[in-house]
Amino acid sequence: MRTRTDAHDLRHHGDAEVRDDGAELTDLAVNVRPGTPPDWLRERIAASLTGLAAYPDGRAARAAVAARHGLPEDHVLLTAGVAEAFVLLARALPARRPVVVHPQFTEPEAALLDAGRPVRRVLLDPGTGFRLDPAAVAAVPEDADLVVIGNPTNPTSVLHPAAALRQLARPGRTLVVDEAFMDAVPGEPESLAGRRDVPGLVVLRSLTKTWGLAGLRIGYVLADPATVTALAAAQPLWAVSTPALAAAEACMTPAALAEAGTAALRTAAERAHLLAGLAPFDGVRAVEPAAGPFVLVTMESADAVRERLRTLGFAARRGDTFPGLGPQWLRLAVRDRATTNRFLQALDEALSGGVREAAAECAQAPDGMHSPSGA
Repeated sequence: MRTRTDAHDLRHHGDAEVRDDGAELTDLAVNVRPGTPPDWLRERIAASLTGLAAYPDGRAARAAVAARHGLPEDHVLLTAGVAEAFVLLARALPARRPVVVHPQFTEPEAALLDAGRPVRRVLLDPGTGFRLDPAAVAAVPEDADLVVIGNPTNPTSVLHPAAALRQLARPGRTLVVDEAFMDAVPGEPESLAGRRDVPGLVVLRSLTKTWGLAGLRIGYVLADPATVTALAAAQPLWAVSTPALAAAEACMTPAALAEAGTAALRTAAERAHLLAGLAPFDGVRAVEPAAGPFVLVTMESADAVRERLRTLGFAARRGDTFPGLGPQWLRLAVRDRATTNRFLQALDEALSGGVREAAAECAQAPDGMHSPSGA
């Protein structure tokens, strides 16, 4: 059962912006890297289809993930995407005082609420750029036995220092760090994946974003063996399909990791171009520095701007479904330079259209009502 009701739709995700009538829009709402999966990965997945008569065998993929992070195999659990991992954590761990650090991906809180866990929120401050500063660390109650935080965080694109994240760890507490977008950060400098010296650490990783596998569902958990065993006991049998296992193994090779690193550098350059293009707009402010394949921006009447952008051919992710944000926020996926340039032109038109609408309303208002202050 759910124990919290508020204005935030925790089950709303970016794909809702491009369903049905949004299918023809340029997609800035979903954070999957365009042009993926690459041909070589499609071929590896297709080759696995000859083995569909057999039950999935995850041993090779599990070994590949463990080797990639320098961990023993009993520290790895393969999952049907990170979303499944959140459900397993909520169901399998005996957390009575969970805390979710927001704004962030909303599925962890939704899964905890569905499992009957009362969730406490710690909201990061927009005035400090949504950073996990000492005040934010101190705001996490000492009695919290489960803490969930993203890094880099969706939707803020903030990359928290690993040292700050380690300050959240305590004996007897599970610290869940969602690193679903870490492979989009060049060099992954603040990753905790592979660490075994942080008590209660659980790191979640996704292969759906960088490799374009959202429809295949593949991710994994890195944790101590006892936690992996507890989560596996709550997982349905053969939860990860044979094609997904083939993809996981393929994405762990040195060549694949090098390709992901090149893609991360390209994303960083394209993100810088997007941020530079947003900077001249009056009343539009982006959260910086950004580290993910998306940026978070604030502006007046963002909901109306988002609707005008749709009429101009672009889908943007609304921000008001994230706890800690409101209707003045939008999340924008990083795309190639040509797409970004077209979007910036559309944004200029969308913002100008709002000014024209406001002016028209003002001109039609009765005398004495032209000024917002009434003066």
